[in-house]
Amino acid sequence: MTQNPTPAVEAETFEEFTVAVEGGELAVLRWPAAVPDAPVVLALHGITGNALSWARVAHHLAGRVTLLAPDLRGRAGSAALPGPYGIARHADDAAALMAAVGAPRVVLAGHSMGAFVAAVAAVRHPDRFPSLLLVDGAVGFPAPLELAPDELITAVIGPAMSRLSMTFPDRDTYRSFWQAHPAFGASWEPWVDAYVQRDLVGQEPELRSSCRIEAVRTDGVDLFSEDVLAAVHQLPGQARLLWAERGLMDEPQGLYDEERLAAAGLDHPNVTPLKLAGTNHYTILIGDEGARTVARHLVELAGSS
Repeated sequence: MTQNPTPAVEAETFEEFTVAVEGGELAVLRWPAAVPDAPVVLALHGITGNALSWARVAHHLAGRVTLLAPDLRGRAGSAALPGPYGIARHADDAAALMAAVGAPRVVLAGHSMGAFVAAVAAVRHPDRFPSLLLVDGAVGFPAPLELAPDELITAVIGPAMSRLSMTFPDRDTYRSFWQAHPAFGASWEPWVDAYVQRDLVGQEPELRSSCRIEAVRTDGVDLFSEDVLAAVHQLPGQARLLWAERGLMDEPQGLYDEERLAAAGLDHPNVTPLKLAGTNHYTILIGDEGARTVARHLVELAGSS
């Protein structure tokens, strides 16, 4: 286990360790609680993200819970983990992580694709994950039949897909690439910088994203599979769905609104949808107000579990 003070995250300190999962080692970040026997929260990132997407939430948790956030299989510190990939595989990795750290029942949170993983994990492992916080994800819609798999993924995650095949001469160039993203424009802070820099691998002048394209492609297509789409409608425990008002590119139409959730048939009595006004798909997690709200809900869920 290594201690990782990250200067870009205002001296926030986390621990990084690995646990054995099928095929190798899963990298995990841990922000410890300030008191013994505090509740544990497991948090899962999005399709091309990494564990540091949860750093600002950890800041607002302020030691009230222990936060664990893995780099999902095929990304960042877990990039070497082989396939097969897919949402169920990530869900089983999450259960294996909990078994490895000896935490039998925890609050499970997920952002974007991580929310779909969280819903599937709760269905596959109901005894481990009694309550969920789903952040702008988990509710899906059938795939348009006319789109090929790569077209479908690009339609869902936009420029993030093309980024995976790009190279960057240095870290400043990668930073500039992200700063130009409309969703981050007004929210670029050290937390965001640490998150995007964790993604880079290789050597200058050929730095690239750590995300394995095969993993992203497989997981993206799997988001439209029958089992994954059904999971949020089959949750055995309580869940809160926080949805962003705006979209991936900060466009006015977000992934969800009241009409879209109704069209998806989200009438499960265990799921409570809550709108976070003024946030987009990214700032709902990494923006200050979004992270503060996510942290508040996690503390409430951990206290009631």
